[in-house]
Amino acid sequence: MRLVLALVFAISLAPTSSWAIGPLSPQAQADARALLAASVQMETSLGKGQVPRLAAYLADRFRKAGFADADIHIVPYKETASLVVRYRGDGSGGRALGFMAHMDVVAANRSDWKRDPFTLTEENGYFYGRGTLDIKSEVALISATLLRLKQEGFVPSRDLIAIFSGDEETAQETIEDLVVNHRDLVDVEFALNGDGGGGVLSELTGKPSHYFLQGAEKYSVGFSLVATNPGGHSSRPRPDNAIYDLATALKAIQGYAFPVRWNDWTLADLKAASETVRGETATYLGRFIAHHDDAQATDALSRDGGYVGKLRTTCVATMLQGGHAENALPQSATATINCRIFPGTPPDEVQSTLQRLAGASISVTRKYEPIQSDPSPLRSDVLAAVEKAAATSVGEPVRVIPEQVPYATDGSVFRNHGIPTYGTESIFWKDSETFSHGLDERIPVVSYYQGLVFWDSMIHSLASAKP
Repeated sequence: MRLVLALVFAISLAPTSSWAIGPLSPQAQADARALLAASVQMETSLGKGQVPRLAAYLADRFRKAGFADADIHIVPYKETASLVVRYRGDGSGGRALGFMAHMDVVAANRSDWKRDPFTLTEENGYFYGRGTLDIKSEVALISATLLRLKQEGFVPSRDLIAIFSGDEETAQETIEDLVVNHRDLVDVEFALNGDGGGGVLSELTGKPSHYFLQGAEKYSVGFSLVATNPGGHSSRPRPDNAIYDLATALKAIQGYAFPVRWNDWTLADLKAASETVRGETATYLGRFIAHHDDAQATDALSRDGGYVGKLRTTCVATMLQGGHAENALPQSATATINCRIFPGTPPDEVQSTLQRLAGASISVTRKYEPIQSDPSPLRSDVLAAVEKAAATSVGEPVRVIPEQVPYATDGSVFRNHGIPTYGTESIFWKDSETFSHGLDERIPVVSYYQGLVFWDSMIHSLASAKP
């Protein structure tokens, strides 16, 4: 999901028309609401075994709308599953286009919520429920759009493939399984990922402010730092001490800044920010855009949590454990370092840097192998389609800002396997109202229905038969 930004773009574009839902029939809205309600009702978190049930429900909806059995694939994987549905086109527009989302959600404890997290509740202009934002809304909107177009007899210029994974919130094994073992089902020219990017509403006015088009993701790696020592009685301290040695290593890592990096996505994002913010921040952003090696500018921006992740790889200590008894010298001390690595930087390079900073007496090992993800090319056709879809859905022009995010989605797996992927979530919301993974998750009702217009526009821009 879109990360809550420290930097909030408070200045909205001047509206040119009323903020309204596009030309949607009441039936289209009712169908989309029913899909969301049915999806939210299924507790598709880890260990519940409900993802195959949701996949079967959606598959049945596609089947009843006229999709052939041969084009509907439920792909089981352990306790979960993926769903892939192909909407046949006439082939005049080239290779297939993918539409991604995930059916699983983060667990929700009913006793902690004010409303049942697994019942869609409409209240005060919001839809409440687990997955309303992350991201059963996009599963329902993509499905509702494809179902409606099929019933209307629309024939796209290329095949459209809905790709719904089953464990994005945990292991991301279902999307890996699809792209490695079932490549023929998901082999697309590029994919649009409902789990990235998205629209922002102004905190001041509640009007559409801007839209993020996500085309790159950092990847995450955890490293274990371990200091060991013979130990002994605490009444006889020795010069070497596992906890002190580890502390020295952590302070060295804390004081290190990885090299500055950039790509088309981060430069476009920072340029947009430089034109919106004021004061010294705007000056430093402008200097960085003009000269990427401006050390004073990068140092100043790196002190702001909203920018440091956009400029370089970051590594931070997140867990600590050491010693075994109050009256004994520690025999070991362990720290976990979480790194968010800039695309194109090998994990071995980061590990070598950490080892050099920690020193030879500290063991630095990777906790798991990461999913590396190179940036997708910044395609003009995708950018133009998003600009049109965002404006059409909310009824006024919206500035589209390319971005790279410091977290990973299923899009990182697709990029890792050579499929360009673009985060194009259809919903607009305020950053202050981001409750994904938290209590009382919600989305604005009007934004949900505008998502139908967004996806309809994207499909017609990228997959309409040309005269």
